[in-house]
Amino acid sequence: MALWRLYYHLIWATKERQPLILPPVETNLYNYLIGKSDNLGCIIHAINGMPDHIHVIVSIPPKISITEYVRQIKGSSSHYLNEKYQQKFAWQGGYGVFSVGVKNLEIAINYVKKQKQHHQNKTIIPALEQIKNEDDPPKKYFN
Repeated sequence: MALWRLYYHLIWATKERQPLILPPVETNLYNYLIGKSDNLGCIIHAINGMPDHIHVIVSIPPKISITEYVRQIKGSSSHYLNEKYQQKFAWQGGYGVFSVGVKNLEIAINYVKKQKQHHQNKTIIPALEQIKNEDDPPKKYFN
């Protein structure tokens, strides 16, 4: 057993940023993602988004890589939505990931919970809203 307190802010978008996450798809999708995460041993602390993208605050145990978690959750959820709604649902290839310290966890959770308000009021955090398909690593600060 390992002691772990890992918190991540994940963001990913629908393919071509199509507005596919509309009610009632949104509620079913979020419930599915929570259940799938539970099955993987991951804990979703907050989940919300817009019609074309999703934000998740999640704890992923060290035995599962972030890439593996995202691969499983995106793949199975698109399959689930295509089966349930008989529609063409797909996620964009990339995703964003940010680590969240325990001191900032509540702030991150509130940001995700208020996604629709932030977009409506234009109070989004731009760095958390851009999702790219290619790698975009942080700047190197030490030589």
